[in-house]
Amino acid sequence: MQFINTLNEYLWSYVLIGLLIVSGIYYTVRSGFAQFRLFGNTVKLIVGKAPALRDGQVTNKNQISAFQAFCISISSHVGTGNLAGVAIAVVLGGPGALFWMWVTALIGCATSLIENTLAQLYKEKQPDGSFKGGPAYYMSKALGWKTMGKIFSFIVVFTFAFAFNTVQANTIAQALEGTFNLSTSVGGLIIAILTGLVIFGGLKRIASFSSLIVPIMAIGYVVVAILVLTINITRIPDLIELIVKNAFGIDAVFGGAMGLAMLQGVKRGLYSNEAGMGSAPNAAATSNVSHPVKQGLMQAFGVFVDTILICSATGFIVLLLPNYANVGETGIKLTQIALSNEVGMWGNPFITLCIFLFAFSSVIGNYYYGETNLSFLLGDNKLYILIFRLLCVITVYLGCVAKLSDVWNIADLSMGIMAIMNIVTIAVLSPRAFLVINDYIKQRKEGKNPVFNIKDTPSILNTEAWDD
Repeated sequence: MQFINTLNEYLWSYVLIGLLIVSGIYYTVRSGFAQFRLFGNTVKLIVGKAPALRDGQVTNKNQISAFQAFCISISSHVGTGNLAGVAIAVVLGGPGALFWMWVTALIGCATSLIENTLAQLYKEKQPDGSFKGGPAYYMSKALGWKTMGKIFSFIVVFTFAFAFNTVQANTIAQALEGTFNLSTSVGGLIIAILTGLVIFGGLKRIASFSSLIVPIMAIGYVVVAILVLTINITRIPDLIELIVKNAFGIDAVFGGAMGLAMLQGVKRGLYSNEAGMGSAPNAAATSNVSHPVKQGLMQAFGVFVDTILICSATGFIVLLLPNYANVGETGIKLTQIALSNEVGMWGNPFITLCIFLFAFSSVIGNYYYGETNLSFLLGDNKLYILIFRLLCVITVYLGCVAKLSDVWNIADLSMGIMAIMNIVTIAVLSPRAFLVINDYIKQRKEGKNPVFNIKDTPSILNTEAWDD
């Protein structure tokens, strides 16, 4: 297991950071800074002020909306890392880690735009009118890398549906036990039943659940953070100055720590928002939109929500705690202490509620990633899907009552391998994504509601979902 720990550290601290940063900068420049230029349009798509469908188009009853697909992906990658991981980064890397999280998110939005646009482009339409897709699909359909697609799918099923969900469920059970003195076996039973109620309803119920719970948990947490910052409004300028100085190693207390701040900020930022990892495209492909870039932009906004809003909220709360680096705690306990210091005793149960909502929504989102890739491997066999759902519910319960020592490290390694496979694939396919992005920008300049016509890009093949 020590070998896996060492390999993980090298993979995440050097290989993945390098690949994701370089590719993110390239996609940002090559797309003409699309994530910034189209930010206003993205917000309009999110809030429904800009149409996701073409004029007169209606959604099949089995299809899900662009906003629901956005919420499924948010529910997966907004998890306990936003509460615990950020606190760890600030303790280990100093206040400057928060600055490098922001930088990572801003360029990561471009990577997210590319991979999610590709997922929409190469999605498959199912007999009932719904859609499925993701990296395994564009590996196979766009490049003919069928074996690589199957390997990728297997890794996603193992990593998200089982390994990560075991850890997320355990986090919920531990939080419930610590705050409400609820035994892990009882807590595990409750969480397993709730999981079953959602996932046995299929994609429509998962989408409905995500679109309900994600806005509540994200807005609620950010509102509390804004309340805390408002109370400490006079300290904000000094806090910003501290973050920036530490980010570049010119702070008197943290002098020379630029490298450590950058490492922790970039690492935790990438791990939290998952831009380029190949997870969010599994959700992005499910929606019905008139142009692939519309969903690509909405998924890129998910990176903004995850890191710029939620991670920043945690970071500021922790930094406001006096002598936060020497309280003897880190991770979620430090976040609880910091919030309770600002708002009083209700801070602890509030964080517990956030853990429950963040982690449980991740369980549901992760499950759907697993189901999508299981379908790629085995087809839409109802018996296989039923067995898979039962195994996932059992896994959630076992995760609550088991001691997790090595599961997280194994999951990290498999996710790192998955990320490298996806990064290589989208790099090869990025010229096709740029063609589609340019088509979207051109139509917007003409004052149109962008509608993608595959005939306008004859060099792009195997996109049967867009043939009509």
